[in-house]
Amino acid sequence: MADDLLPPPSRRATARKMWTFVRPHRIGFFLSTAAFTLGSFTEPLVPAILSVALDMLSTANGGASIVPAQLQQIAAYLNMSVTSVPYWLIPLALVLVFMVRGCFLFCGAYLLNWAATRTVFDLRMRLIQSVIHADASLFNELNPGIAITKVVTHPQLVTSLLGGAITTLLRDGTTVLAMLAYLLYLDWKLTLVAFLILPLMAWVIRSIHRRATAMAGLAYSAELQLISCVDDITRAWRVVRTFDAGDWEQARFGKAGKYLQRMNLKSTSASSLMSPMSQVVASLGLAGILGMALVQAQNGHTTAGNFAAFILAMLSLLSSVRRLTDVSQPIIGGLITAQGCFELMNAPPEPDHGTQVLTHCEGHIEVTDVQMTYPGSDTPALDRMSLSIRSGQTVALVGASGSGKTSLVSALLGFVTPQSGQITLDGIDITSLRKASLRRQFAVVSQDIVLFDGSLADNVAYAQDKDLVRLEQCLRAANLWTFVCAQANGWDTLVGANGNKLSGGQRQRLAIARALYKEAPIWIFDEATSALDTESERTVQQAIEDWQGRKTLILIAHRLSTVVNADQICVISAGQVVESGRHSELLALNRAYANMVRAQATH
Repeated sequence: MADDLLPPPSRRATARKMWTFVRPHRIGFFLSTAAFTLGSFTEPLVPAILSVALDMLSTANGGASIVPAQLQQIAAYLNMSVTSVPYWLIPLALVLVFMVRGCFLFCGAYLLNWAATRTVFDLRMRLIQSVIHADASLFNELNPGIAITKVVTHPQLVTSLLGGAITTLLRDGTTVLAMLAYLLYLDWKLTLVAFLILPLMAWVIRSIHRRATAMAGLAYSAELQLISCVDDITRAWRVVRTFDAGDWEQARFGKAGKYLQRMNLKSTSASSLMSPMSQVVASLGLAGILGMALVQAQNGHTTAGNFAAFILAMLSLLSSVRRLTDVSQPIIGGLITAQGCFELMNAPPEPDHGTQVLTHCEGHIEVTDVQMTYPGSDTPALDRMSLSIRSGQTVALVGASGSGKTSLVSALLGFVTPQSGQITLDGIDITSLRKASLRRQFAVVSQDIVLFDGSLADNVAYAQDKDLVRLEQCLRAANLWTFVCAQANGWDTLVGANGNKLSGGQRQRLAIARALYKEAPIWIFDEATSALDTESERTVQQAIEDWQGRKTLILIAHRLSTVVNADQICVISAGQVVESGRHSELLALNRAYANMVRAQATH
């Protein structure tokens, strides 16, 4: 199971990719390693000082112990006699050791966090870049809540888990090495006994690690399911309440939450076994070492201070080893979370094979025999469609839902690629144009209004420099200027998340003003007046009529009263243009368009 979720090669590959984000800030990690290492070198000084103190106390009380060799060496170096060494130096030395160690540990933690926060920023920037430039198919599958979590939360979680594990590895790993060297110095024979338990400990850790990896993978998947559930509830809260589905959604959330709880518990249980099992195995070696040390002490082969120092150092070593066994869980969780981020990062980008840049566009569009079928569908969305839109012409696309109107717009904007046929803009095949250059020629107002959490002015001049004169003109043209003037902050009034502080009509008028501000040669209004009242709709209609002949206008509408003045009305059915002409001409034909007009007139 563990190999299916996250096989060892994937963990190694994930770690290598993670290193590519760490590498630019490696100086922080290297300095942090140095600080932790220097701090660890002070660890053996604590049992050494205590050993000196015990031996000095024993000598002072008339015991048989000799003056410790460490103290003799220090006194000789300072050209002092042993008896003249003041006793207060021992507690002072102990305090200094802890102060120095504390400084090194602080520097190590600060430098590690310095590098980690920069790594988080780089990860987030790369993730949002992947989302922005991802192929359109990604957004058919990616839940917005999961996208937010992977871009914002998971990079911080990854670096927090891995950073904490690295801190433990550096701090306790170097402490283990320092203590091991000190133990070998004190009594190499006793120390070598500890190595006899290493194969058994390695087998125990490996077995538990495999189980912990499997459970962590399941917990990660369960967490994403819970996030998806919350996203559905918050995004569709109106639908939930309209259908009185609150209890049902709460039960669905509870089921997903209960599953996550079980997976987290299993994951924690598996990883929690690591420490006690390791300690049980380590206690076997410690018991043997302790027994041999006691025998040596009874035979007079060691002093009380050396014996105490050895035991204290061994306990400190085992404590560090125990903490090292606890880093398994955060490393597993960090790598699994990082792999989820990299899956989003590796999403295929939108193909952009065009090389030409259109600096000036007249707005002449030719659609010739375009055939397009969406993946997984047997019915073509566009079935050998042909259409000609002259520069400055106003063309209305009408037809039932699902007839192909929106698919045609998606093809014009390069969001989908037809399997055959050709679409040209001013005689240039749009596939030879850079996507950014192609879309720069279009301003689109869709029936699905999308606004940004900012001010009215920010939404109108979206991604462009603010021209206050032009800003006012666009707001007036969209019949929104009166509303702006009534606000205390004017066009600096905040609209809220997706414009939730505005009414439906205000949101749509603001989207229209944004399209007008772009000043593109081709404007597409996809049900742009569907949420407007009669007066606002008439204002927009008047503006559209004022621009006729100066811009290429494409109007998509179900309300036929909004397209009667179009230069050409195209009736689309089953992905084909079945009728085209002016309003009066199509009425005279008495076919599909005339039937649509009569049907709406009766309602």
